[in-house]
Amino acid sequence: MANQVSCVPSTQTLKPTITTIARRSANYEESFADYDFIQSLKCDYTGEMYERRLEKLKEEVRLLLEKVDQSVVDRLKLIDTLQRLGVGYHFKKEIKEALRIISTDDSNTRLKDDLYATALRFRLLRQHGFEVSQDVLNGFKGDKGDFMASLCEDTKGMLSLYEASHLAYEGEILLDEAKAFTTVHLHDALKGKRIEQKLARQVHHALKLPLHWRLPKLESRWYIEEIYVEEEDSNPLLFELAKLDYNMVQGIYQTNVKATSRWWKNLGLGKQLSFARDRLIECFLWALGPLSEPEFGLSREVVTKAFQLITSIDDIYDLHGSLEELELFTDVVERWDVNVMEQLPHYMKLCFLALFNTINEIAYDTLKEQGWEITQYLKKLWADLCKAYLQEAKWYSNRYTPTLDEYIKNGVMSIAGPVVLGHAYFSMKSKIRKEAIECIENNKGIILWASMFARLWDDLATSTAEIERGDVPKSIQCYMHETGASEAVARQHILGIISDTWKKMNKDSISSSLFPEPFIKIVVDAGRICHHYYHESDGFGAPNSQTKEQIILLLVEPILVKK
Repeated sequence: MANQVSCVPSTQTLKPTITTIARRSANYEESFADYDFIQSLKCDYTGEMYERRLEKLKEEVRLLLEKVDQSVVDRLKLIDTLQRLGVGYHFKKEIKEALRIISTDDSNTRLKDDLYATALRFRLLRQHGFEVSQDVLNGFKGDKGDFMASLCEDTKGMLSLYEASHLAYEGEILLDEAKAFTTVHLHDALKGKRIEQKLARQVHHALKLPLHWRLPKLESRWYIEEIYVEEEDSNPLLFELAKLDYNMVQGIYQTNVKATSRWWKNLGLGKQLSFARDRLIECFLWALGPLSEPEFGLSREVVTKAFQLITSIDDIYDLHGSLEELELFTDVVERWDVNVMEQLPHYMKLCFLALFNTINEIAYDTLKEQGWEITQYLKKLWADLCKAYLQEAKWYSNRYTPTLDEYIKNGVMSIAGPVVLGHAYFSMKSKIRKEAIECIENNKGIILWASMFARLWDDLATSTAEIERGDVPKSIQCYMHETGASEAVARQHILGIISDTWKKMNKDSISSSLFPEPFIKIVVDAGRICHHYYHESDGFGAPNSQTKEQIILLLVEPILVKK
């Protein structure tokens, strides 16, 4: 292992000037998945027999995509189905070419009276980076400029328009109107029980969280088991491919999480820092969310390691360290030098050495494989994170409530978005660009928007519990303090910022030229995992039954449902 320091931390440390330090505790529950549980995971869908069957199914589906006698609507539905089933990544080139043709012909003119197809066309084209104007929806407005009341009878079309509206850019008023219109009338349709049960289930699912904000891998399992299995006109070929692919990829995930679990156990930091969250499998889910495609196995492992180290260090700053200790630790991380860590208390020495050795090994692997020496960039990301943590610790110590702008400016760093996405970028083995590194380091563009999602959704889910145990005011409390607003109003304001941030992400994810397309998708999915973990409660700090169930679905139980 390169660049590692194997020395045992010295017991001859400088004594803290404060003889008694009040240590806080969050009384975190243990993770439901310990080392033995993770190592016991197994997959029956491995071997040449399954690989041959998968390749045969893919070839047959590829022929479906290349059929020349398909209508535009049928082609759009096939592309949408492949993506919802979670197998669209196998056919990236074919889907891109099909959408290119659709974007350049007169298909929208031919679909002008079909709300479902027009909205689906808009959503798929924009999702894949094609220029498409919101004006294609003008045909569904009446003489007074409002959406026609007759549309309310077309629930399937309304649902399609609702989903499309979430791909809006800033200033696209028509799409904002479409979202408001469809939201109201879809709720009314559910209350009036005017739609059949299966469609009602899809409407309820979408109103809870739109497709554009959902985590694709979990969404695909839901769609396979709850919707597609009941479709009368579903294609058995697609159904088999979706099930087999999901189950085979689950085996790859198991290999990755087992490897990171062994790393964490051998590191021993979870035992040494008993006050901190031991969340290895939850950290793996954070990594799996944006890095779901099989080829990103190395990135899943690297990002999981980064997430678990972030979690431990976060708890040092939030709960355990005195302000004096935190200032020392921040200085040592910024220097990235084991020769100056002698002044740290024992538990911080262990943490710094674990961080130092792990990150240097990641940097070594990148240098070996890609020829880039990235230690300087990684250590800066970690130093910036610790400085943001320290700022929050100072605010707490001084009982200072920052303005919302002050809080967010620091909070988008303390949520660790640049650290996580930086590790993902360096480990995915695509061409590394200096300009892209600068964007990550400075938390700009799509990196910033993903960090905003994480920061604000985290606050909505965790702020009450964190304030009760003693923590710096979060965005909700900062807005309340600054404006005198109630908590309910403050929460709505934060939700509004999240919605506006999605519009910026939608635009920048298409216009960004700094990053390769696969990484842009990773960043967008990183935003989606925040919705997943924090939409209803703190699914990370206090893993709830939903989080546990989703981990089981992703890592433990294969899809067995039959058509």
